[in-house]
Amino acid sequence: MTSLRAALRPMVLGVVAILLAVAAWEAFKAIGGGDRFLGVNTDARSMPHVWDMITRLADPENRGTDRAVGFAVLAGAWYSLRLAFAGWVLGIVVGLGLAVVMQRWGSAERALLPYVVVSQTIPLIALAPLIVAWGGELSVGPFEWQAWMSVAVVAGYLAFCPIAVGALKGLQSPASAAVELFRSYAAGRRAELVKLRFPSAVPYLVPALRLSAALSVVGAIVAEISTGLRGGIGRLILEYSREATGDPAKVYTAMFGAAALGVLVAGLVLGLDAWLMRNRPKEARA
Repeated sequence: MTSLRAALRPMVLGVVAILLAVAAWEAFKAIGGGDRFLGVNTDARSMPHVWDMITRLADPENRGTDRAVGFAVLAGAWYSLRLAFAGWVLGIVVGLGLAVVMQRWGSAERALLPYVVVSQTIPLIALAPLIVAWGGELSVGPFEWQAWMSVAVVAGYLAFCPIAVGALKGLQSPASAAVELFRSYAAGRRAELVKLRFPSAVPYLVPALRLSAALSVVGAIVAEISTGLRGGIGRLILEYSREATGDPAKVYTAMFGAAALGVLVAGLVLGLDAWLMRNRPKEARA
């Protein structure tokens, strides 16, 4: 019963947070009365009612088409989820590789870690077109660079930094006595890494995985907007924003899709967290 309550608590808190956000939105509109309030227009064009946004999901996306807005948003979110997942996996591979190298050689840590951190200050809007241009020139035999790969690379670019930093901290976390014990039994570097350092790094990796998963979603959506890749939720946000004047509720439906995508990714990582930490005592969890 206790474990069930612990599992349901984040879901309940999430629902409460959504309800509070809806209440705050409607209260702000009510106080503003449809006029300008605290520098924000509270009329229906700038701030449509929440129920108008929800009902818009069931309406046709465009005139002359039977596809509902909700279906378009769902399809776009599914496409962006796959790109974000590809970027997340890429970020995990690159981040873990850098962490292993930096843990193994102190000179590599001093040389690489500052650049790993500084790399996150580069604006994605400027980086995404460059990756598209570079990727467009890449072809090896039958392999040709696809547009979606550029989006996955941008998502992985945002995701790798938390993994690299968190994994490095975790790989360096074993007590010196444990390391000396391994070496006294003539355990090799590989055995030390696999059987001691990686298990010790799990409590540090789990928060890093959460952060990197969220960043991969952000990276995928921003890259879709910057590159103009069709099919994803980022493209829908861009297209629906052009109709903001005449159909403001439609813009927010795409934002609902992006928010739902973030919640889904967070839930998946939360499940991964529970699976990785299932055999650890509570005091060992980060």
